[in-house]
Amino acid sequence: MRLQVLLRLLQIQRALVRHGLDDFVRATHLYRPFRFLVLLSPWTWFQRSRGVTRGERLRLALEELGPIFVKFGQAVSTRRDLLPIDIADELARLQDRVPPFDGTTAIATVEAAFGRPLGDIFADFQATPLAAASIAQVHVATLKSGEEVIVKVLRPRMREVIELDLTVLEALAALAEEYWAEGRRLRPMEVVAEYRKTITDELDLLREAGNASQLRRNFAGSNLLYVPQVYWDYCRINVMVMERIHGIVVSQIDELRARGTNIRKLAENGVEIFFTQVFRHNFFHADMHPGNIFVQVEDPENPRYAAIDFGIVGTLDPRDQHYLAENFLAFFERNYHRVAALHVESGWVPATTRVDELESAVRTVCEPIFNKPLKDISFAHVLLRLFETARRFEMRVQPQLILLQKTLLNVEGLGRQLYPELDLWNTAQPVLRAWMRERSSPRAVLRSLRQQLPDALESLRLMPRIANVAVRAAADGEFRLPIRSDEVNFLRAEMRLGARRREAAVAAGILWLSGLIWLVAGPSYRSAGWFVMATAVALFMLRRRHRNASSV
Repeated sequence: MRLQVLLRLLQIQRALVRHGLDDFVRATHLYRPFRFLVLLSPWTWFQRSRGVTRGERLRLALEELGPIFVKFGQAVSTRRDLLPIDIADELARLQDRVPPFDGTTAIATVEAAFGRPLGDIFADFQATPLAAASIAQVHVATLKSGEEVIVKVLRPRMREVIELDLTVLEALAALAEEYWAEGRRLRPMEVVAEYRKTITDELDLLREAGNASQLRRNFAGSNLLYVPQVYWDYCRINVMVMERIHGIVVSQIDELRARGTNIRKLAENGVEIFFTQVFRHNFFHADMHPGNIFVQVEDPENPRYAAIDFGIVGTLDPRDQHYLAENFLAFFERNYHRVAALHVESGWVPATTRVDELESAVRTVCEPIFNKPLKDISFAHVLLRLFETARRFEMRVQPQLILLQKTLLNVEGLGRQLYPELDLWNTAQPVLRAWMRERSSPRAVLRSLRQQLPDALESLRLMPRIANVAVRAAADGEFRLPIRSDEVNFLRAEMRLGARRREAAVAAGILWLSGLIWLVAGPSYRSAGWFVMATAVALFMLRRRHRNASSV
């Protein structure tokens, strides 16, 4: 696996060079002394994308590198305010126009999943896909009972491809956590672990079908969002069948306006849907790029969203949910002291943080953006200032909130495209206040007590037995309290770091130099032999380093 990771890293770099994105490679610190070799290489001159725009080169590189990179491009594409127009337009094509795989492969996958010929399952099945995405593609079909449906089919070998890229991310995160000054605060290993759970869940289409059913129940009878019906009898781990819906893709603003759509109401409904999902339902669609969102305009004055692709959903721990809601409300009211105090109470910043200093820093960043429409707010600037504030106060990244932050950026990006004059604050505030009132109402308190009463009674019943066992253990001298020392763990980590820093640096240098020679010279016998030899030496040293670290 380690050799596969190293080869994958070189594949990534070669793909960037092949598509004319040399700057990304040459910006790497280890390559700067050898930049002239890359520039002089005939392989760099002739074997690269030509006659295409920079945005297209970037899109093609992401498509070649696979689903994780495609998803990155999808997420970035929603922020047209932060990207040049040509790049934003090209990355938007990743939302539903990724190159499809062959229709015969899709048919074989469906037949294998059901163990029956296609004609026994569907009255009609269109082999040409309707749309293709990074993880799966969809085909239009008709059930024997006559309903028009969408059949979602997982791409071949997705698990192997994604597992390799996740291993690459974990290796890079481990290096960052050990050798980067900000590593411990930003917790890259935990961030990658959280992403691993998210992307692995997306590979299970039965889980996605369950997510769709839950979201459909949450918005049953709602005029805000429509969720298509899942046909459970036709769902398998790599095949999912659901109702086909019709609508206008949310990014087609001109078409929406031509239909007389109330754009302002549509934008405000999007904000309300997001906050309703996060706080009232605690179950939110976390992949809200434009390719997954349609608008139904049968009644243009009351447009309704329709969502698809439920592979990524998010939930929050009740404690995080409470602190987030309190932070939002305090922020809307410009109560920066409360914002600072909540960050300390929640443990997002060290307990020793001075609340008054954090309050002043938050005020400095946030005060200029109030009472302004989206078109007048530079969120890129605000985010950079907030990151600087976080670094100053040693604010640790909260991996469990990253999915929510990504979704909020997507929602804000959609709102900016639809209706730049949208007042984000006044639209979200009533939803949050209503949820807080419901949460603290006597009915909600009684409901919570009723739900917790059986557990409380069971704990009371077991209390005498637990106390008796503890007393006997203490009398026999066997009573132990587990002690966890972060300081001891820190010292051990520092010892391991010192023991392997020298060997890791030498191994990394050999590996990267061999990769450079391979990149410049091309896949000749000589460069291939050098690469294999250097990789073997590097792997031997890494293995030795691992053994030494294990003995510390």
